[in-house]
Amino acid sequence: MLGALLVLAFLPTFSWAHWSSGPWRTNATYVNDNSSVAADPYVRWDANTAAYWAYSTEGADDGWYYGIYTSPDLSAWSKIPGGAIKNDSANVWAQDWFWAPECYFNEKTGWYFLFHAGRYTEPKLVAENFKYPDFEEASKIGVAVSRSPAGPFVEIADKPIDYYPFDPEYHDINLLMSPPYLVPPASLDIGDTAPLGTYIPSIDPNVFWDDDGSIWLFFSRNAYRNWVWSDEFDRYIEESNIYAVRLDDKWWHDPHARTLPAVHESFRDVHKGQPEGWVDSVNSSYPGPTRKDGSVPVISYKLQPQAWENAHVNDHVASNGTLKNRRWSEGSTTIKRYDSFGQPVYFLTYSANNYESPDYGVGYAYAHSVAGPYYKSGSNPILSQDASRGVYSTGHGSILASSTNPAELYYPHHARPDPSADRYLYTARFFVDPDSLYVGFGADEGDLRLPSGVAPVLHQRLAPSPTRATGRSAGTSA
Repeated sequence: MLGALLVLAFLPTFSWAHWSSGPWRTNATYVNDNSSVAADPYVRWDANTAAYWAYSTEGADDGWYYGIYTSPDLSAWSKIPGGAIKNDSANVWAQDWFWAPECYFNEKTGWYFLFHAGRYTEPKLVAENFKYPDFEEASKIGVAVSRSPAGPFVEIADKPIDYYPFDPEYHDINLLMSPPYLVPPASLDIGDTAPLGTYIPSIDPNVFWDDDGSIWLFFSRNAYRNWVWSDEFDRYIEESNIYAVRLDDKWWHDPHARTLPAVHESFRDVHKGQPEGWVDSVNSSYPGPTRKDGSVPVISYKLQPQAWENAHVNDHVASNGTLKNRRWSEGSTTIKRYDSFGQPVYFLTYSANNYESPDYGVGYAYAHSVAGPYYKSGSNPILSQDASRGVYSTGHGSILASSTNPAELYYPHHARPDPSADRYLYTARFFVDPDSLYVGFGADEGDLRLPSGVAPVLHQRLAPSPTRATGRSAGTSA
């Protein structure tokens, strides 16, 4: 076997020569290590460039948002200089929190769509989307477009997607609390005196196209401002949960990519008039939203509790009162398969616990309808830290097939080589069996076989950067 090959970063001018046909015809291998700084990675195969592309919360150069990497083989990654969105480009609406980008390509129109999360901080903009000008962590989802997977991407509009998710049944105990909102009411009886209704902050978008042509957005309800009473622990715990909503399709079919995605009419303003006595704004200086859109709860501890998701429910005491007690369900990806009887099975992966914690891990749930109900696997977590290998905080990945075999799946995700290190890009084989409702991972250490359709690979360095090493691969070809 050849020794390790260090692949230097390229400037935008690059080329790869490779043979790509049929199933595996090589024993070329790679080493799954911390090759590139990447957080919340979304990876896709792009036929136009015959390459894999990764989009990351981190890794962008100064003055840009979201790192972009590209690879011929899911192993040797090259960083694209700059990033996905220039911070002074047109229509940049978010004021911070540029998180979790995902890129989708429309073959008919030739447009690439970058969904991402961002946060408002200016009080008037916060109020326009969440009613309260001091709403804590006012995050929304936006979409930028490009003609190239390398970008640059430009926001479709100077605002997030046309969607105002609302929860009419939530007792907003934040209105009973004082900044910094660390200590919730001591009892459910007190919490139930809080006014009903709140707008939902959203992060971690994942878009799913179903066979009937419907387009669904899965997202995480931000943990901030979502206190949920726990009978198990006899206290409030702040949670992030995963929701789904159907989108319209006008934006997807717009040949000019000028149409902002909007919630489908079946979810639009479905909570109008709820709750009784609701007032749209706190005062005339801060007009609030006038629409209350719906959603479907998909993943939460309340719907199906699992003990592994409780790594941070005692953080307030453990931190001497500086942190909140929390749970997280975030970073979801949904795929669809059919069992032997032709029945659809939807598999959803998600991450739980704090992304900064070694306890961050991946679980999955399954359903027979895109909107659920989803049932968590009793095998969760299916991916978690391995201290013996020096791999921690494994999570928030994406699912993709190799370039030539739709049944050959991979799960690129981030992890840390030690608990205090940056997040890096790792890739594991991913297996699904709809008959047994099984999801699992293959070996992720040692010499791992490269995806079919990419080897043997010739790396041709055209314009190397002497300052950045981005990947390591090893192997032989047949």
